[in-house]
Amino acid sequence: MYQDRMAPILAELLATVGWEDAPLDRLEIVDDGLSLPTPWPVTANAVASLAAVGLAASRIHEIRTGKKRAVRVSTRHSGLSMASSSYLLVDGKAVKFRDPFTGFYEAANDRWVFLHGNFPHLRDGVLEMLGVRHVDDVAQAVKKRDPFELEAEGIAKGLCIAAVRTREEWLAEPQADAVLSQKMLSVNRIGDAPLRSISSGAEPLSGIRMLDLSRVIAGPMSARTVAEFGGEVLLVSGPGLPSIESLVIDTGFGKRAAFVDLRKDSERLKRLLCEADIFLDSYRPGALAAKGFDAQSLSKKHPGIIHIDLDAFSEMGPWSGRRGYDSLVQATTGMCWDGKSKPRNLPCQPLDYLSGYLAAFGAMIALIRQYEEGGSWSVRLSLAQTSEWMWSTYSSLGVETAMPDASMTFEQATPFLAEYQTDFGLVTALKSPLQDAAWRWPSVPVPLGTHAPAWIA
Repeated sequence: MYQDRMAPILAELLATVGWEDAPLDRLEIVDDGLSLPTPWPVTANAVASLAAVGLAASRIHEIRTGKKRAVRVSTRHSGLSMASSSYLLVDGKAVKFRDPFTGFYEAANDRWVFLHGNFPHLRDGVLEMLGVRHVDDVAQAVKKRDPFELEAEGIAKGLCIAAVRTREEWLAEPQADAVLSQKMLSVNRIGDAPLRSISSGAEPLSGIRMLDLSRVIAGPMSARTVAEFGGEVLLVSGPGLPSIESLVIDTGFGKRAAFVDLRKDSERLKRLLCEADIFLDSYRPGALAAKGFDAQSLSKKHPGIIHIDLDAFSEMGPWSGRRGYDSLVQATTGMCWDGKSKPRNLPCQPLDYLSGYLAAFGAMIALIRQYEEGGSWSVRLSLAQTSEWMWSTYSSLGVETAMPDASMTFEQATPFLAEYQTDFGLVTALKSPLQDAAWRWPSVPVPLGTHAPAWIA
Protein backbone atom coordinates (compact mmCIF):
# COMPACT_ATOMS: atom_id res chain seq x y z
CA MET A 1 0.00 0.00 0.00
CA TYR A 2 1.21 3.51 -0.79
CA GLN A 3 0.54 4.60 2.78
CA ASP A 4 3.21 2.18 3.96
CA ARG A 5 5.58 3.41 1.24
CA MET A 6 5.36 7.07 2.18
CA ALA A 7 4.90 6.68 5.97
CA PRO A 8 8.60 7.07 6.78
CA ILE A 9 8.77 10.17 4.57
CA LEU A 10 5.94 11.79 6.52
CA ALA A 11 7.48 10.69 9.82
CA GLU A 12 10.76 12.32 8.81
CA LEU A 13 8.99 15.57 7.93
CA LEU A 14 7.07 15.68 11.22
CA ALA A 15 10.23 14.92 13.20
CA THR A 16 12.07 17.74 11.41
CA VAL A 17 9.78 20.29 13.06
CA GLY A 18 9.46 18.37 16.33
CA TRP A 19 5.85 17.31 15.84
CA GLU A 20 6.12 13.58 16.47
CA ASP A 21 2.73 13.54 18.25
CA ALA A 22 0.77 14.69 15.18
CA PRO A 23 -2.75 13.16 15.09
CA LEU A 24 -1.98 10.52 12.45
CA ASP A 25 -5.18 8.64 13.31
CA ARG A 26 -7.09 11.36 11.41
CA LEU A 27 -5.17 10.70 8.17
CA GLU A 28 -6.43 8.58 5.29
CA ILE A 29 -4.22 7.99 2.24
CA VAL A 30 -6.26 7.01 -0.81
CA ASP A 31 -4.08 4.89 -3.09
CA ASP A 32 -5.69 5.63 -6.47
CA GLY A 33 -2.58 5.42 -8.62
CA LEU A 34 0.17 7.72 -9.84
CA SER A 35 -0.11 10.65 -12.25
CA LEU A 36 3.51 11.66 -12.85
CA PRO A 37 5.59 9.98 -15.59
CA THR A 38 8.89 10.02 -13.71
CA PRO A 39 10.95 7.43 -11.86
CA TRP A 40 11.43 9.97 -9.08
CA PRO A 41 9.15 9.17 -6.10
CA VAL A 42 7.72 12.70 -6.22
CA THR A 43 4.29 11.48 -5.16
CA ALA A 44 5.67 10.29 -1.81
CA ASN A 45 6.98 13.79 -1.08
CA ALA A 46 3.74 15.33 -2.31
CA VAL A 47 1.54 13.07 -0.17
CA ALA A 48 3.74 13.69 2.88
CA SER A 49 3.66 17.47 2.42
CA LEU A 50 -0.07 17.61 1.88
CA ALA A 51 -0.75 15.24 4.76
CA ALA A 52 1.38 17.42 7.05
CA VAL A 53 -0.54 20.55 6.02
CA GLY A 54 -3.88 18.80 6.52
CA LEU A 55 -2.91 17.44 9.93
CA ALA A 56 -1.65 20.84 11.10
CA ALA A 57 -4.87 22.52 9.94
CA SER A 58 -6.85 19.81 11.72
CA ARG A 59 -4.93 20.40 14.93
CA ILE A 60 -5.45 24.17 14.77
CA HIS A 61 -9.16 23.59 14.14
CA GLU A 62 -9.26 21.34 17.19
CA ILE A 63 -7.55 23.99 19.34
CA ARG A 64 -10.07 26.58 18.18
CA THR A 65 -13.28 24.52 18.21
CA GLY A 66 -12.64 21.22 19.96
CA LYS A 67 -13.60 19.41 16.75
CA LYS A 68 -11.32 16.91 14.99
CA ARG A 69 -11.22 17.20 11.21
CA ALA A 70 -10.39 14.14 9.13
CA VAL A 71 -7.61 14.48 6.55
CA ARG A 72 -7.91 12.64 3.23
CA VAL A 73 -5.14 12.65 0.62
CA SER A 74 -5.28 11.01 -2.82
CA THR A 75 -2.03 9.81 -4.39
CA ARG A 76 -3.19 10.66 -7.91
CA HIS A 77 -4.43 14.12 -6.95
CA SER A 78 -1.25 14.78 -4.95
CA GLY A 79 0.87 14.07 -8.00
CA LEU A 80 -1.24 16.39 -10.15
CA SER A 81 -0.75 19.15 -7.58
CA MET A 82 2.97 19.12 -8.40
CA ALA A 83 2.08 20.17 -11.94
CA SER A 84 -0.80 22.49 -11.09
CA SER A 85 -0.07 25.17 -13.70
CA SER A 86 -0.03 22.49 -16.42
CA TYR A 87 -3.76 21.95 -15.83
CA LEU A 88 -4.83 25.57 -16.11
CA LEU A 89 -7.19 26.74 -18.85
CA VAL A 90 -8.50 30.22 -19.57
CA ASP A 91 -11.52 30.26 -21.85
CA GLY A 92 -10.74 26.68 -22.81
CA LYS A 93 -7.10 27.29 -23.79
CA ALA A 94 -4.00 26.03 -21.98
CA VAL A 95 -2.05 29.02 -20.68
CA LYS A 96 1.02 27.58 -18.97
CA PHE A 97 3.93 29.81 -19.97
CA ARG A 98 7.56 28.97 -20.54
CA ASP A 99 9.63 31.17 -22.82
CA PRO A 100 11.07 29.02 -25.65
CA PHE A 101 14.43 30.56 -24.77
CA THR A 102 14.44 28.83 -21.36
CA GLY A 103 16.08 25.42 -21.27
CA PHE A 104 19.23 23.35 -21.69
CA TYR A 105 21.98 24.36 -24.11
CA GLU A 106 25.04 22.39 -25.10
CA ALA A 107 28.26 24.14 -24.04
CA ALA A 108 31.94 23.43 -24.62
CA ASN A 109 33.64 20.23 -23.46
CA ASP A 110 30.52 18.08 -23.84
CA ARG A 111 28.87 20.01 -21.03
CA TRP A 112 25.50 21.73 -20.66
CA VAL A 113 24.10 24.93 -19.20
CA PHE A 114 20.58 25.88 -18.22
CA LEU A 115 19.41 29.37 -19.20
CA HIS A 116 16.33 30.81 -17.52
CA GLY A 117 14.61 33.62 -19.39
CA ASN A 118 10.92 33.46 -18.50
CA PHE A 119 11.11 37.13 -17.56
CA PRO A 120 12.11 39.46 -20.43
CA HIS A 121 14.87 41.21 -18.49
CA LEU A 122 16.53 37.86 -17.71
CA ARG A 123 16.30 36.69 -21.32
CA ASP A 124 17.53 40.00 -22.74
CA GLY A 125 20.35 40.10 -20.21
CA VAL A 126 21.64 36.73 -21.38
CA LEU A 127 21.40 37.80 -25.03
CA GLU A 128 23.46 40.89 -24.26
CA MET A 129 26.00 38.90 -22.27
CA LEU A 130 26.43 36.43 -25.14
CA GLY A 131 26.75 39.26 -27.66
CA VAL A 132 23.84 38.09 -29.82
CA ARG A 133 20.65 39.82 -30.88
CA HIS A 134 18.37 36.90 -31.60
CA VAL A 135 17.35 33.84 -29.61
CA ASP A 136 18.18 31.68 -32.65
CA ASP A 137 21.85 32.57 -32.22
CA VAL A 138 22.06 31.57 -28.55
CA ALA A 139 22.82 27.86 -29.07
CA GLN A 140 25.81 28.57 -31.29
CA ALA A 141 27.20 31.19 -28.88
CA VAL A 142 26.80 28.93 -25.85
CA LYS A 143 28.50 25.99 -27.54
CA LYS A 144 31.78 27.92 -27.59
CA ARG A 145 31.73 28.73 -23.90
CA ASP A 146 32.74 26.88 -20.74
CA PRO A 147 29.55 26.32 -18.70
CA PHE A 148 31.10 27.24 -15.35
CA GLU A 149 32.51 30.48 -16.77
CA LEU A 150 29.09 31.26 -18.24
CA GLU A 151 27.46 30.59 -14.88
CA ALA A 152 29.91 32.81 -12.98
CA GLU A 153 29.57 35.67 -15.46
CA GLY A 154 25.79 35.39 -15.50
CA ILE A 155 25.46 35.31 -11.72
CA ALA A 156 27.72 38.37 -11.44
CA LYS A 157 25.27 40.19 -13.73
CA GLY A 158 22.22 39.09 -11.74
CA LEU A 159 21.08 36.60 -14.39
CA CYS A 160 19.86 33.03 -13.99
CA ILE A 161 22.40 30.68 -15.58
CA ALA A 162 23.40 27.30 -14.19
CA ALA A 163 26.16 24.94 -15.22
CA VAL A 164 24.35 21.59 -15.31
CA ARG A 165 25.88 19.32 -12.69
CA THR A 166 25.79 15.64 -11.92
CA ARG A 167 24.87 14.67 -8.39
CA GLU A 168 28.52 14.05 -7.53
CA GLU A 169 29.53 17.47 -8.85
CA TRP A 170 26.86 19.22 -6.82
CA LEU A 171 27.91 17.43 -3.63
CA ALA A 172 31.47 18.63 -4.23
CA GLU A 173 30.30 22.27 -4.14
CA PRO A 174 30.74 24.22 -0.88
CA GLN A 175 27.13 25.34 -1.29
CA ALA A 176 25.97 21.72 -1.06
CA ASP A 177 27.73 21.46 2.31
CA ALA A 178 25.91 24.59 3.47
CA VAL A 179 22.53 23.27 2.35
CA LEU A 180 23.08 19.83 3.87
CA SER A 181 24.13 21.37 7.20
CA GLN A 182 20.61 22.75 7.68
CA LYS A 183 17.26 21.18 8.37
CA MET A 184 15.01 20.82 5.38
CA LEU A 185 12.45 23.00 7.21
CA SER A 186 13.30 25.09 10.27
CA VAL A 187 10.69 26.45 12.68
CA ASN A 188 12.36 28.41 15.48
CA ARG A 189 11.23 30.71 18.25
CA ILE A 190 12.96 34.08 17.87
CA GLY A 191 11.25 36.24 20.47
CA ASP A 192 8.77 36.47 23.31
CA ALA A 193 5.06 37.16 22.93
CA PRO A 194 1.90 36.23 24.85
CA LEU A 195 -0.14 33.16 23.97
CA ARG A 196 -2.07 33.67 20.75
CA SER A 197 -5.74 34.32 21.47
CA ILE A 198 -8.30 32.08 19.82
CA SER A 199 -10.31 34.06 17.27
CA SER A 200 -13.73 33.16 15.93
CA GLY A 201 -14.52 31.75 12.53
CA ALA A 202 -15.47 28.50 10.87
CA GLU A 203 -12.11 27.68 9.26
CA PRO A 204 -8.82 26.69 10.93
CA LEU A 205 -7.09 29.95 9.98
CA SER A 206 -10.05 32.33 10.20
CA GLY A 207 -8.84 35.62 11.61
CA ILE A 208 -5.19 35.02 10.64
CA ARG A 209 -3.76 37.75 8.43
CA MET A 210 -0.85 37.10 6.08
CA LEU A 211 1.23 39.56 4.06
CA ASP A 212 2.36 37.73 0.94
CA LEU A 213 5.50 39.28 -0.56
CA SER A 214 6.30 36.63 -3.12
CA ARG A 215 6.41 35.89 -6.83
CA VAL A 216 6.25 33.00 -9.29
CA ILE A 217 5.23 29.70 -7.58
CA ALA A 218 6.72 28.51 -4.27
CA GLY A 219 6.00 31.56 -2.13
CA PRO A 220 2.62 32.30 -3.68
CA MET A 221 1.60 28.66 -3.16
CA SER A 222 2.33 28.84 0.56
CA ALA A 223 0.15 31.93 0.85
CA ARG A 224 -2.57 30.31 -1.27
CA THR A 225 -2.57 27.40 1.17
CA VAL A 226 -3.04 29.76 4.12
CA ALA A 227 -5.97 31.32 2.24
CA GLU A 228 -7.38 27.87 1.53
CA PHE A 229 -7.81 27.26 5.27
CA GLY A 230 -9.50 30.59 5.95
CA GLY A 231 -6.62 33.03 6.36
CA GLU A 232 -6.92 36.58 5.04
CA VAL A 233 -4.05 36.87 2.55
CA LEU A 234 -2.99 40.16 0.99
CA LEU A 235 -0.57 39.74 -1.91
CA VAL A 236 1.68 42.80 -2.10
CA SER A 237 3.49 43.33 -5.40
CA GLY A 238 5.73 46.07 -6.74
CA PRO A 239 3.93 47.97 -9.52
CA GLY A 240 6.93 47.78 -11.86
CA LEU A 241 7.86 44.14 -11.40
CA PRO A 242 7.28 41.70 -14.28
CA SER A 243 4.88 38.82 -13.74
CA ILE A 244 3.59 35.73 -15.51
CA GLU A 245 -0.19 35.89 -15.76
CA SER A 246 -0.78 32.13 -15.76
CA LEU A 247 1.07 31.83 -12.44
CA VAL A 248 -0.78 34.81 -10.99
CA ILE A 249 -3.95 32.85 -11.74
CA ASP A 250 -2.68 29.46 -10.57
CA THR A 251 -1.47 30.75 -7.21
CA GLY A 252 -3.98 33.57 -6.72
CA PHE A 253 -7.03 31.72 -5.43
CA GLY A 254 -8.37 33.02 -2.13
CA LYS A 255 -6.20 36.15 -2.07
CA ARG A 256 -6.59 39.88 -2.44
CA ALA A 257 -3.87 41.68 -4.42
CA ALA A 258 -2.44 45.16 -3.95
CA PHE A 259 0.46 47.27 -5.19
CA VAL A 260 2.96 48.89 -2.82
CA ASP A 261 6.13 50.51 -4.15
CA LEU A 262 8.67 49.80 -1.41
CA ARG A 263 11.14 52.23 -2.97
CA LYS A 264 8.75 55.11 -2.33
CA ASP A 265 6.26 53.97 0.30
CA SER A 266 7.71 51.38 2.67
CA GLU A 267 5.72 53.07 5.46
CA ARG A 268 2.52 51.67 4.00
CA LEU A 269 3.87 48.15 4.32
CA LYS A 270 4.92 48.87 7.89
CA ARG A 271 1.37 49.95 8.70
CA LEU A 272 0.00 46.74 7.21
CA LEU A 273 2.46 44.78 9.34
CA CYS A 274 0.95 46.21 12.51
CA GLU A 275 -2.07 43.97 11.96
CA ALA A 276 -0.39 41.01 10.27
CA ASP A 277 0.14 37.60 11.84
CA ILE A 278 2.33 36.06 9.12
CA PHE A 279 4.89 37.78 6.89
CA LEU A 280 6.15 35.89 3.83
CA ASP A 281 9.42 36.92 2.19
CA SER A 282 10.34 34.89 -0.89
CA TYR A 283 12.43 37.56 -2.58
CA ARG A 284 16.17 37.21 -3.04
CA PRO A 285 17.85 36.92 0.39
CA GLY A 286 18.62 40.32 1.84
CA ALA A 287 16.43 42.34 -0.51
CA LEU A 288 13.68 42.99 2.06
CA ALA A 289 15.97 42.66 5.06
CA ALA A 290 17.84 45.72 3.82
CA LYS A 291 14.61 47.67 4.33
CA GLY A 292 14.11 46.39 7.89
CA PHE A 293 11.78 43.47 7.13
CA ASP A 294 14.00 40.67 8.40
CA ALA A 295 12.76 38.19 11.00
CA GLN A 296 14.66 39.61 13.98
CA SER A 297 13.66 43.21 13.30
CA LEU A 298 9.99 42.32 12.82
CA SER A 299 9.89 40.13 15.94
CA LYS A 300 11.04 43.10 18.02
CA LYS A 301 8.61 45.57 16.45
CA HIS A 302 5.70 43.12 16.18
CA PRO A 303 5.85 40.49 18.93
CA GLY A 304 3.91 37.40 17.88
CA ILE A 305 4.79 37.66 14.19
CA ILE A 306 5.52 34.55 12.14
CA HIS A 307 8.21 35.31 9.55
CA ILE A 308 8.69 32.96 6.58
CA ASP A 309 11.93 33.07 4.60
CA LEU A 310 11.76 31.08 1.35
CA ASP A 311 14.60 31.35 -1.15
CA ALA A 312 16.50 29.39 -3.79
CA PHE A 313 19.81 28.20 -2.34
CA SER A 314 19.30 28.85 1.42
CA GLU A 315 20.48 31.63 3.69
CA MET A 316 23.91 30.07 4.24
CA GLY A 317 26.91 29.38 2.04
CA PRO A 318 28.63 31.24 -0.81
CA TRP A 319 25.48 31.13 -2.95
CA SER A 320 23.13 32.49 -0.29
CA GLY A 321 22.23 35.57 -2.33
CA ARG A 322 21.88 33.79 -5.64
CA ARG A 323 18.64 33.95 -7.59
CA GLY A 324 17.03 30.70 -8.65
CA TYR A 325 13.92 28.98 -9.88
CA ASP A 326 12.71 25.37 -9.69
CA SER A 327 14.09 24.23 -13.04
CA LEU A 328 17.41 25.98 -12.46
CA VAL A 329 17.83 24.42 -9.00
CA GLN A 330 16.98 21.01 -10.47
CA ALA A 331 19.76 21.48 -13.02
CA THR A 332 22.23 22.63 -10.37
CA THR A 333 21.66 19.92 -7.76
CA GLY A 334 22.06 16.93 -10.07
CA MET A 335 18.39 16.09 -10.62
CA CYS A 336 18.55 16.42 -14.41
CA TRP A 337 21.79 14.91 -15.67
CA ASP A 338 23.66 11.64 -15.31
CA GLY A 339 26.74 13.00 -17.09
CA LYS A 340 25.99 11.08 -20.27
CA SER A 341 22.61 11.66 -21.92
CA LYS A 342 21.00 15.04 -22.64
CA PRO A 343 19.72 16.62 -19.42
CA ARG A 344 16.02 17.17 -18.83
CA ASN A 345 13.87 18.56 -16.06
CA LEU A 346 11.25 16.53 -14.23
CA PRO A 347 7.77 16.62 -15.83
CA CYS A 348 6.51 18.90 -13.07
CA GLN A 349 7.81 21.60 -10.74
CA PRO A 350 8.04 19.75 -7.43
CA LEU A 351 10.59 22.03 -5.78
CA ASP A 352 8.20 24.95 -6.16
CA TYR A 353 4.99 23.22 -5.14
CA LEU A 354 6.54 21.13 -2.35
CA SER A 355 8.30 24.20 -0.93
CA GLY A 356 5.04 26.13 -1.03
CA TYR A 357 3.18 23.50 0.95
CA LEU A 358 6.10 23.05 3.34
CA ALA A 359 6.24 26.79 4.06
CA ALA A 360 2.52 26.79 4.86
CA PHE A 361 3.02 23.75 7.08
CA GLY A 362 5.84 25.52 8.90
CA ALA A 363 3.62 28.56 9.49
CA MET A 364 0.87 26.33 10.88
CA ILE A 365 3.32 24.61 13.23
CA ALA A 366 4.37 28.05 14.43
CA LEU A 367 0.70 28.94 15.02
CA ILE A 368 0.17 25.75 17.03
CA ARG A 369 3.13 26.66 19.23
CA GLN A 370 1.84 30.20 19.65
CA TYR A 371 -1.45 28.80 20.96
CA GLU A 372 0.49 26.55 23.34
CA GLU A 373 3.45 28.73 24.42
CA GLY A 374 3.32 32.11 22.66
CA GLY A 375 6.37 33.68 21.04
CA SER A 376 7.49 35.09 17.72
CA TRP A 377 8.62 32.49 15.17
CA SER A 378 10.83 32.11 12.13
CA VAL A 379 10.17 29.60 9.35
CA ARG A 380 13.04 28.97 6.93
CA LEU A 381 13.42 26.79 3.85
CA SER A 382 14.77 26.89 0.30
CA LEU A 383 14.29 25.14 -3.02
CA ALA A 384 17.74 23.59 -2.63
CA GLN A 385 16.82 22.15 0.78
CA THR A 386 13.64 20.72 -0.72
CA SER A 387 15.79 19.19 -3.45
CA GLU A 388 17.87 17.43 -0.79
CA TRP A 389 14.68 16.12 0.81
CA MET A 390 13.69 14.70 -2.58
CA TRP A 391 17.13 13.11 -2.93
CA SER A 392 16.76 11.58 0.53
CA THR A 393 13.38 10.16 -0.48
CA TYR A 394 14.84 8.78 -3.70
CA SER A 395 17.62 7.07 -1.73
CA SER A 396 15.10 5.63 0.72
CA LEU A 397 12.35 4.47 -1.65
CA GLY A 398 14.11 4.00 -4.96
CA VAL A 399 12.37 4.48 -8.30
CA GLU A 400 8.64 4.48 -8.90
CA THR A 401 8.04 1.22 -10.72
CA ALA A 402 4.33 1.87 -11.34
CA MET A 403 4.74 5.27 -12.97
CA PRO A 404 2.51 6.05 -15.98
CA ASP A 405 3.95 6.39 -19.48
CA ALA A 406 2.75 9.97 -19.93
CA SER A 407 1.24 12.88 -18.04
CA MET A 408 -2.51 12.93 -17.65
CA THR A 409 -4.38 14.78 -20.37
CA PHE A 410 -6.90 17.49 -19.57
CA GLU A 411 -9.66 15.03 -20.37
CA GLN A 412 -8.25 12.43 -17.99
CA ALA A 413 -7.84 15.06 -15.29
CA THR A 414 -11.43 16.33 -15.61
CA PRO A 415 -12.59 14.84 -12.27
CA PHE A 416 -9.92 16.89 -10.54
CA LEU A 417 -10.77 20.21 -12.24
CA ALA A 418 -13.24 22.99 -11.49
CA GLU A 419 -14.35 26.13 -13.35
CA TYR A 420 -14.40 29.71 -12.07
CA GLN A 421 -15.53 32.92 -13.73
CA THR A 422 -12.80 35.54 -13.22
CA ASP A 423 -11.58 38.86 -14.60
CA PHE A 424 -9.12 36.81 -16.68
CA GLY A 425 -11.96 34.83 -18.26
CA LEU A 426 -13.40 31.40 -17.52
CA VAL A 427 -10.66 29.65 -15.56
CA THR A 428 -10.43 25.89 -15.32
CA ALA A 429 -8.04 24.90 -12.54
CA LEU A 430 -7.02 21.95 -10.44
CA LYS A 431 -9.16 21.44 -7.35
CA SER A 432 -7.56 21.50 -3.93
CA PRO A 433 -6.03 18.12 -3.05
CA LEU A 434 -6.93 18.70 0.61
CA GLN A 435 -10.61 19.56 0.36
CA ASP A 436 -13.82 17.71 -0.38
CA ALA A 437 -14.57 17.36 -4.10
CA ALA A 438 -17.53 19.76 -3.78
CA TRP A 439 -15.47 22.47 -2.04
CA ARG A 440 -14.87 25.70 -3.94
CA TRP A 441 -12.51 28.60 -3.35
CA PRO A 442 -14.11 31.50 -1.45
CA SER A 443 -12.63 33.96 -3.95
CA VAL A 444 -11.10 33.73 -7.41
CA PRO A 445 -7.75 35.05 -8.68
CA VAL A 446 -7.60 38.73 -9.56
CA PRO A 447 -5.10 40.82 -11.55
CA LEU A 448 -2.22 42.21 -9.54
CA GLY A 449 -3.00 45.53 -7.90
CA THR A 450 -6.78 45.00 -7.97
CA HIS A 451 -7.32 45.95 -4.33
CA ALA A 452 -6.26 48.76 -2.05
CA PRO A 453 -3.31 47.93 0.25
CA ALA A 454 -5.49 47.52 3.33
CA TRP A 455 -6.96 44.75 5.43
CA ILE A 456 -10.65 43.91 5.26
CA ALA A 457 -12.38 45.97 7.93
